[in-house]
Amino acid sequence: MTEKNKRKTGAYFEQKAAEYLAGQGYRILERNHKNRGGEIDIIARDKEMLVFTEVKFRANVCCGDPLEAVDQKKQRRICTAAVYYYKKHGYGMTQPCRFDVIAFYGDGLVRHIQNAFEFRMQHFF
Repeated sequence: MTEKNKRKTGAYFEQKAAEYLAGQGYRILERNHKNRGGEIDIIARDKEMLVFTEVKFRANVCCGDPLEAVDQKKQRRICTAAVYYYKKHGYGMTQPCRFDVIAFYGDGLVRHIQNAFEFRMQHFF
């Protein structure tokens, strides 16, 4: 798959994930947020909770489960980007957040894993 097709496919599933979250009552704040820490696919609010969401798609699992693609390295990047987001928007340490993953499978299955991983300060030291 070419890079252009990957981006188009990624954008399609990010849109589907945003629609899914909105349908669950989340308020979408930003999509494809980029800062010097990295990129976050979707930033939303679930009541008072700030939710940083990574979206993954796999046409078939022979290339691995999409959830496996959110490895420790990817988690560190997302956490770093979240810290920069907090700083930019003036959030304090009292603002709760969580990190979710939405996985799309070629057979139509969608899995939303809330609190898929935890923020850990050692990501920055």
